[in-house]
Amino acid sequence: MKHNPVKKLILLSMLTALSAVLGSFLKIPTPTGFLTLLDAGIFFTAFYFGKKEGALVGALSAFLVDLISGYPQWMLYSLLIHGVQGCFAGFKAPYRYLGLLLATVSMVGGYALASVFMFGVGAALPDLLPNFLQNAFGLAVGLLLYRLFPKQL
Repeated sequence: MKHNPVKKLILLSMLTALSAVLGSFLKIPTPTGFLTLLDAGIFFTAFYFGKKEGALVGALSAFLVDLISGYPQWMLYSLLIHGVQGCFAGFKAPYRYLGLLLATVSMVGGYALASVFMFGVGAALPDLLPNFLQNAFGLAVGLLLYRLFPKQL
């Protein structure tokens, strides 16, 4: 198939919207926020397209989820944290596993640092495990979806 930048832009826009919906639809409350399926969309995009596209969809969809969900204090943090997560997740072989490790550390560590800055260490510690689990679940679902959908672009 011939490279079509308009088709790619449309797909990335749809993935951003879908990731934002996944992040807004299923929310599990935590003391300082919530857990979502947002990461599944980010990992799928990063696996399917690569690091630039993963960063773009991660940043925009996370920003939108916080805006829509009533957590504006997290919007800029989420933009940066999930953008970096999507970039690292898009690393290709032979750096794939390093990228996945860095994606996890950047997401969990990024939110921990933001929580410390905003609320103190006491609020950051309880969210380490839930954020790690959200990342791991998103990775598993994103990988499964990537394997189910044949590469068309």
